[in-house]
Order: sequence, then C-alpha cells, then structure tokens
Amino acid sequence: MYKHWRWLFYPDKLPVKRWFAFYAERFDTVEINNSFYRLPKPETFAAWRDQAPAGFAYAVKANRYLTQAKKLADCAEPMARMMAAIAPLGTALGPILYQLPPRFALNLERLESFLGLLPSGYEHVFEFRDPSWYCAPVYDALARHGASLCLHDMPRSATVRRAAGPVAYVRFHGAGGKYVGRYAGNVLAGWAEWLAAEARGGRPAWVYFNNDIHGHAIDDALAFRAMVRHALG
Repeated sequence: MYKHWRWLFYPDKLPVKRWFAFYAERFDTVEINNSFYRLPKPETFAAWRDQAPAGFAYAVKANRYLTQAKKLADCAEPMARMMAAIAPLGTALGPILYQLPPRFALNLERLESFLGLLPSGYEHVFEFRDPSWYCAPVYDALARHGASLCLHDMPRSATVRRAAGPVAYVRFHGAGGKYVGRYAGNVLAGWAEWLAAEARGGRPAWVYFNNDIHGHAIDDALAFRAMVRHALG
C-alpha cells in the first residue's frame, strides 16, 4: 500500500481498495511488516485471510516485543498472545519471521530457550542482524527445533548463502545500500540457481524484496520470479 506504487505498479485509475486484489493476481505472497510494530487484532488477520485468493500466503513479522524488547527472554506469555492474534489467518499463513536487533550478540542459551516455546505446525524463521549468530551451533539449534534461517543482504550483517531448517527464506534489502538500488541481473541469477537447487532438494523458498523509494522492488521481484522458473525448468 505504497502511494508511489501508483503508476509504477498499480494502474492510475485503479481504486486503492482494489490494490490488494491487483497485487494478489501477480504475486503469491506478501510480508506483513506492521505486526512488528503493533500487533493487529485477530479480526484484522481474519479479514486479511478472507481477502486472500486460494494459494496466497502472508508471511508475518513477529512483534518486536519478543525480539527487540525481551530479546527472546521470558516470552511464553507474549508468544501465546501473538499466536492467538495470528491464528485466524489459517491456511493463508506462511512463515513467521523473527527479526533480532543489530546489537544483540550471540546468546545460544537464550535462543535454545526461545526455540522451545515455538508452537508446532508453523514455519518459524530467524533473521539475525549481528554476525556473531552465523555459526554452526545456531544452525544446528534451528534445525533441531524445525526453525529456519533468514538469508539477507543488510549492510554490516549480511549472511552467507547457506540454508538451515526446513525452508529457505530470503530478504533482499537493497542492492546499493539499505533499501536503495536495483539488483543486477547476474546477482539475481545466482540466487535463482541456488534457490532452485534448494527447492529440488525439498526445501521450499520464500523470497521478498524490501520496498524502496523508487519502487525497484516491483521489477526486481518480477525478474527474479522469471529467473527462478527458468532455473527450475
């Protein structure tokens, strides 16, 4: 729902209330970001479920109270509260993304405790913003608990191209810096080949391009999807 996407993506005369339907005809998923800042009510998630066409899925960013304020500690009650709000999405719910703060260094004990709280039957994905988390014990802990690693290219904390857990989840944050720039074709092609190989091995992929002021995410996402389809044959 970005105003500058009118003309870039949405037809000029298309009413805003029809933007989601237009988007959902062209993409299979969207990442809900406002749940990170303020957890919507269950009725809101239910309304999002009802507007989604068959096969469309929402990835939901976990509320920052768990990841930024509590930093994964003592999260049983807020976890239950968040899941109760999200649950009405039903089959339209994709992965739940937990984005950790940039100055929160490796704490394996706290991660293990938090992983033990994750309700089963959902895809849980972790995005680390401090490079100290990129190590074998963390990858092993995620895999043991059925959680996955989010790969991303945020400056100063970008990941290596390595999957951990049942799904591959990639967030492209900007080619020329934070939320800036169009991705080069060869960069996207390399990722497409890698993700196609992961998919052939049984690991489904979820990929998102962060919004940018010039709307490059639209063209990048369309181009990348075509590359992945080509790589999969």
